[in-house]
Amino acid sequence: MDDQLRDFIHYLLVEKGLAKNTIVSYERDLKSYLKYLKSEEKISSLESVQRTQIVQFLGFLKKQGKSSKTLARHIASIRAFHQFLLREKAVGHDPSVHIETPQMERSLPKVLNMQEVETLLDFPEIKDHFGLRDKAMLELLYATGIRVSELIGLNIGDVHLTMGFVRCIGKGNKERIVPIGKTASEALEKYLNEGRGKFAPKKHKDEALFLNHHGKRLSRQGFWKILKRLAQEAGIEKELTPHTLRHSFATHLLENGADLRAVQEMLGHADISTTQIYTHVTKTRLKDVYSQYHPRA
Repeated sequence: MDDQLRDFIHYLLVEKGLAKNTIVSYERDLKSYLKYLKSEEKISSLESVQRTQIVQFLGFLKKQGKSSKTLARHIASIRAFHQFLLREKAVGHDPSVHIETPQMERSLPKVLNMQEVETLLDFPEIKDHFGLRDKAMLELLYATGIRVSELIGLNIGDVHLTMGFVRCIGKGNKERIVPIGKTASEALEKYLNEGRGKFAPKKHKDEALFLNHHGKRLSRQGFWKILKRLAQEAGIEKELTPHTLRHSFATHLLENGADLRAVQEMLGHADISTTQIYTHVTKTRLKDVYSQYHPRA
């Protein structure tokens, strides 16, 4: 069964060309699924798996307190795996066919208001190369709305300051061009001219735009630690996630009258329904403003 999982992961990587983080997610979900089948159901062949065992595995996850979103992701992984096995004629049936995806509660993304964004972006002290890098990263994230994985995946050649855009590779290896404003361009230029060289030796060949103190490409975990620290030091009390600035970017654009399709393109969403969640955020914020400031609210 482990060999079949390896074949499936290879298929996702080579033939489907999925992003590294997506593949890691598939592999993690399916490893827990196979572990359950072996230890709890005593199954040694995927040919033996029936719908009942998948349902019991989902029940097992639910008992552990997993959310409906996590259950839905596991179902998608299991379904894709069994469909692959059937196509490859490794098994004679697909037990996941009639498994229903649970109703997902859609929580609204957490966003910062304009004042909080200003406070966060102005907080990094640009007296050394670390401050220049942190300032450039935050300005670029809020200016473009790109994902953190896209931010740390940027190379020097992906930034075109004179033309005013960055080129990034998103989910499914899709390339997109996103405009950047004057403030972010200036922060990036200052980092490139005065900061980046201090992270890396002269003979350093790494083309990564943002580097850590070892002169290597900054990781997602590294960026998350920086963001958390800056938010705490800036006195921002809201709970932040690595996507908070991306959510704030989209919400503020829509609040100021941006076209939904344009925002969808900038965010790199395949489906506009994903972008529409931000319209709910703006409506909620309008209600809050009304309740707070209207004399008869």
